[in-house]
Amino acid sequence: MTIATLKESPLKPEDAMYQTVLPAGEPWTQLIKKGQTLRIVDLEGNQAVDTLFYNAHDYSERYSAVDTIREQGNIYLSTGSRLLSTDGNTMLTITADNCGLHDTVGGGCSAESNSVRYPLERRYMHNCRDIFVKGLQQLGDGMDKREITHNINFFMNVPISPDGKLIFADGISAPGKYVEMRAEMDVICLISNCPQLNNPCNAYNPTPVSLLIWD
Repeated sequence: MTIATLKESPLKPEDAMYQTVLPAGEPWTQLIKKGQTLRIVDLEGNQAVDTLFYNAHDYSERYSAVDTIREQGNIYLSTGSRLLSTDGNTMLTITADNCGLHDTVGGGCSAESNSVRYPLERRYMHNCRDIFVKGLQQLGDGMDKREITHNINFFMNVPISPDGKLIFADGISAPGKYVEMRAEMDVICLISNCPQLNNPCNAYNPTPVSLLIWD
């Protein structure tokens, strides 16, 4: 694992052209134009922010965890990481990060995974896959659950054990920690602000995040 590169941003919230607070368990879809910068702020600490990216002009090109991991030689993201697409193009570059650990392999929670990992009655709890579907429906353009693919879990801590198993561990984020990325092409960002109550990814207490965009 490569040591994370922590870097503070020079951008000021008051200069942002867009700013909103996204409650836990809700979707967010937004066009991020080439050259714009998106910041995701963990307002209360240890909130997992499940995120998908699509080429705004061709939804069949989208973020690829496989290509991103292979090219950077690291399963975690931090400052300097390039988020690559299924076509091998750079979609976004992380330009600032004061948290230092963002997961690419844990995936998003779903009704199916909840029923496997936890008691069967947890199957019907809110989950990121359903939230992604809700966001795609809001986006329109014929997008549906078939478009859900690899996602990034910003602020989520998922260590890999020596025998290759994923461990959902306590987060290392804290109130006010953020990650910031510059769009290298026009992208659609789809976020599920994770509602997970059953493991430490949200400190068993899903909380809101702040989203800012600068030109």
